Amino acid sequence: MRHWGLMTLMCLVTAVLVACGGQAGGGDPAAAVETYLQAKVKGDETTIRSLLCAEMEQFAEREFRTFDSVQDVTIEDMACTDMGNGRVACTGVIKALYGTEQTEFQLTNYRVVQEDGEWKWCGETP
Repeated sequence: MRHWGLMTLMCLVTAVLVACGGQAGGGDPAAAVETYLQAKVKGDETTIRSLLCAEMEQFAEREFRTFDSVQDVTIEDMACTDMGNGRVACTGVIKALYGTEQTEFQLTNYRVVQEDGEWKWCGETP
C-alpha cells in the first residue's frame, strides 16, 4: 500500500511541474532567451536558428547579421526572468561600437513559445 502512495505522489508532482512550465517538458524560458541574446551578439547562426520560433524563422538572417557592421559587441549585466505566460523580462545592455561611437541597447521583454518541447525566442513584447 505504501508503494502505491509514493507512486501516486510522484505522478502528481510531475503533472504539476509540466502544467506550470517547470523543468519537466521544456527547460527554462529565461535561459533560452539569454542563450539566444548571447548568440545574437556573437552572430552564431546555428544557435540563433535553433532558438527561433517558427513564426520568426523568416527573419533568421536579419537576426544573425544584426551586429555585422559594428565592433566590440558585448552584453553587460544581463539577467532574464521568466514572467510566465510566454514572457521573459531581461535587464542589462548590449554595447556596440559604431565607428567611434559607443551605443547601448537596453534589453527588454521577449516573447517565448514552446515548440517541439523546447523554449524558442519569438521577438520583443511590451
